Amino acid sequence: DERSSRFLGMIEAASEQMTELLDDLGTAARIQGGRWDPALREASTLELAQTDDERITVEGEGGTVQTDVETVTRALRSFAIAALRHGPAERVTWLVHGRELELSPVSSAAAPVVTGEQKRDLGSLVARAVIEGLGGSVHLAGESLLVTI
Repeated sequence: DERSSRFLGMIEAASEQMTELLDDLGTAARIQGGRWDPALREASTLELAQTDDERITVEGEGGTVQTDVETVTRALRSFAIAALRHGPAERVTWLVHGRELELSPVSSAAAPVVTGEQKRDLGSLVARAVIEGLGGSVHLAGESLLVTI
């Protein structure tokens, strides 16, 4: 029946969120413990920013990088979700220029959370650790988050 289907959908969504949370915790623990061994392979930065979340748009021209595809894709999604969750934005856009990706808008309220300065969002904290752990950088420029992979 319809009610059961709705509950099953909610259970499935919660299960996916729990899996993502456990993945983030595991990644954070490995990075902090110096045991993270990223599985590097070639990928397009444009493809790394792609997501099925309709609130996140990806534009621009990607470049090819050697990176941990799954972890970086999750990191970029986490930055975007944090910008949506902690700012008044209904949509955000990744503008990709080779190895540099620009997320906007990142409101002044969302900025310290997205960058990890305020420890209120596990996803963005782990995302920053991942990007920097792979030799990249994360910083603000006005109402944009600049990520270099």
